[in-house]
Amino acid sequence: MVKWDKFGVSNLAGEISLIFGLLMWISTIPRIRRKFFDLFFYTHYLYILFIVFFIFHVGITYAFLMLPSFYLFLVDRYLRFLQSRNQVRLVSARVLPCEAVELNFSKAHGLTYNPTSVMFINIPSISKLQWHPFTITSNSNLEHEKLSVVIKSGGTWTQKLYKLLSTHSAIDRLGVSVEGPYGPASTDFLRCDTLVLISGGSGITPFISIIRELLFLKTTFKCKTPKVVLICSFGTYSSLSMINLILPLSSTPYDISNLELQIEAYITKDKEPQSNSHIDLQTKWFKPNPSDVPIYAILGPNSWLWLGAIISLSFIIFLIIIGIIGRYYIFPIDHNSGVIFSFHLKSFLHMLVICGSIAIVASAVVLLNKKNNAKEANKIQSLEVSTPTVSPSSMIYNVDRELESLPCQSLVQATNVHYGVRPDLRRLLFEIKGSSVKVLASGPKKMRQEVAAICSSGLVENLHFESISFSW
Repeated sequence: MVKWDKFGVSNLAGEISLIFGLLMWISTIPRIRRKFFDLFFYTHYLYILFIVFFIFHVGITYAFLMLPSFYLFLVDRYLRFLQSRNQVRLVSARVLPCEAVELNFSKAHGLTYNPTSVMFINIPSISKLQWHPFTITSNSNLEHEKLSVVIKSGGTWTQKLYKLLSTHSAIDRLGVSVEGPYGPASTDFLRCDTLVLISGGSGITPFISIIRELLFLKTTFKCKTPKVVLICSFGTYSSLSMINLILPLSSTPYDISNLELQIEAYITKDKEPQSNSHIDLQTKWFKPNPSDVPIYAILGPNSWLWLGAIISLSFIIFLIIIGIIGRYYIFPIDHNSGVIFSFHLKSFLHMLVICGSIAIVASAVVLLNKKNNAKEANKIQSLEVSTPTVSPSSMIYNVDRELESLPCQSLVQATNVHYGVRPDLRRLLFEIKGSSVKVLASGPKKMRQEVAAICSSGLVENLHFESISFSW
């Protein structure tokens, strides 16, 4: 068990790797992962030692069986590391009455992303090591200079963020680092007659970006868009304020009536509107810091081209360097001195050259694109965002009292609010007409499973199900 053979399989290295793997596996048990997320998160940094000792255990030759996926992971991880070194410019934060916040960042014009994309966020003042993924609610076509995410207070990290923004009125800057955005390469929302969006709680956030994308296509290109039915379920009356995020805060007015939109909102715990829970939306504006930069594509607008260049060029450099080392360092020891070169030293040299090749090429490409990004950042130093003129208190959140005086009446008129009941998903889905109905579900696991069972029951043939899951 303690054998570490220099010229073959090392039992000790394999046992060490197995221990690290078991520790990571134990922390992924749902009860541990959700109750002790910090433990789960920090334990997974052991993947570095797990891989290193695994390679020492089997040798670099057998480890090359996983080289393609491992190599791509190293490229992506190093690019994320380079992007996270900068702190981004946080323009404003909207504090919602349902213990949720919307963070609005400055972004470069050249940064584009698809609906349902996610972005990893780190706030050093809360935790220097924790990175959390959140769905992007803004649309890169509608909002050229802004990127937004909505964060619902739930765990320890999100509760600290909400408390920080809701109680500290004097805060004028919040340091934030990001990685991403990451998202689907393409979307097929236009290929159906009807689009049904079913959400529970904060699961509505990816659907906000989808509705904004359809709004952009309908308003700008006048193209045909599917009918949209949003079925959202909330626990309390205050959570209705989440619906107001559908309309972007933009200097260009976008009328939601351009879409054929129907919203069915269900409040499961409150049986009637809570008149005493009327809370205005709080908006905090942050002072720009010269060191903060807008969010931009780490590899520039031609990211796929640059990414291909990094992968291919770094691999060529790796082959050249490892070939030189093998010919002029390893080969003479094996054949001239009569001593077999250590398997583990050979593995270490391969790992070192792989990481070094990726670091050199990726750093050069990022520095090359950083000059162009710096020019664009200077152009938007004085970024101005219009102060919101409509709060949730004058929209859906107070729909019963102020319907007549709303500037966004179309959103209110498209919304039906049901109190004290849960949505009858089977009835609602079977009533949807159309030859092709796309059903997207986002929210609790049981809800997504229920929707999947209805769509796959065979009672109707026009329902096509897709699940959106962002829970860890």
